[in-house]
Amino acid sequence: MLEIDLKKVEKSKINNYDLNNLVFGTIFTDHMFMMEYKDGKWSKPKIIPYGPIEVEPSMCSLHYAQMGFEGLKAFKTVDGKINIFRIDRNFERFMITCERLCVPKIDKEIFIEGIKTLVNLDKNWIPEKKGSALYIRPFMFATEPFLGVRPSKSYLYMVILSPVGPYYKEGFNPIKLTTSGKYTRACEGGLGFTKASANYAISLYPAFEASKRGFTQVLWLDGKEHKYVEEVGTMNFFCVIDDEVITPPTDTGTILPGITRESAITILKDKGIKVSERRITIDEIFSAGKNGRLKEIFGTGTAAVISPVGELEHEGKTIIINNGEIGPIAKMLFDEITGIQYGEKPDKYGWNFYI
Repeated sequence: MLEIDLKKVEKSKINNYDLNNLVFGTIFTDHMFMMEYKDGKWSKPKIIPYGPIEVEPSMCSLHYAQMGFEGLKAFKTVDGKINIFRIDRNFERFMITCERLCVPKIDKEIFIEGIKTLVNLDKNWIPEKKGSALYIRPFMFATEPFLGVRPSKSYLYMVILSPVGPYYKEGFNPIKLTTSGKYTRACEGGLGFTKASANYAISLYPAFEASKRGFTQVLWLDGKEHKYVEEVGTMNFFCVIDDEVITPPTDTGTILPGITRESAITILKDKGIKVSERRITIDEIFSAGKNGRLKEIFGTGTAAVISPVGELEHEGKTIIINNGEIGPIAKMLFDEITGIQYGEKPDKYGWNFYI
């Protein structure tokens, strides 16, 4: 059993918030998990009251972005249990990010038991309203105070919790996308396959420009030829052409291997639906849209689960997908995945981690 030093808050702040009316990522629970790496070893983990931390202005990650994170959710099931969805896969992906960023890895027991203990401590913050959850944010960053381009010698690993509602203001309703134009998110050999903070910083300006034009997010095309569809800024991309569900492959190293993406592929195959992980051009999608073969577009991700797409713009041209309505495959996947997460459907895949 992992030993954790624990310091509880004197009084919870939970009564200051309405857990039935949440904006994603703006409220945080009473406690946070913390563990420091120094002199080649990790300190004893601790859980302390959530609050500011003190860092040096010369802390290297503020200057050179040696930091990465994960995102997963805890749910209150219909029978009153607490479930963390696919925590083992989040650990595996986090370790891939750490390796790419030259950040020291942590033991799986520390990752899982630390999150389990923290969620148990702040379990009253888990919203019970369907569509809401407790978002779990593990992250690690370099802390050594120096200016120079090299890996840090000290790090801080932390976990914070946030009760959340739907990620997009549209909820489970079709969103609007535009392609990335002249901008590039990731290239082969880069950080695209990791949850490095730099991946998200690079997407901010194009997403801001898209939002000013009424679009929800950016659909990124490949950085070399600017013709192959890769992923949306906050989720993986799927489309349905004829009877084939298509999603770009992650072996290019430019696309995050999403855990909800993986779950969707498993469910689709289990139901006998044809799934292809292959490269697809934006021109192929628009051609299928014009001749009636494009049935659906949707995204997958931890934050939004499944997000149907009703409109897609590329170089001044626009297609409307499925009359701007939610498609049957997107609806089925949303129902199946959330059904498992909330305990409404049997978890035959062993994805739920109950605490």
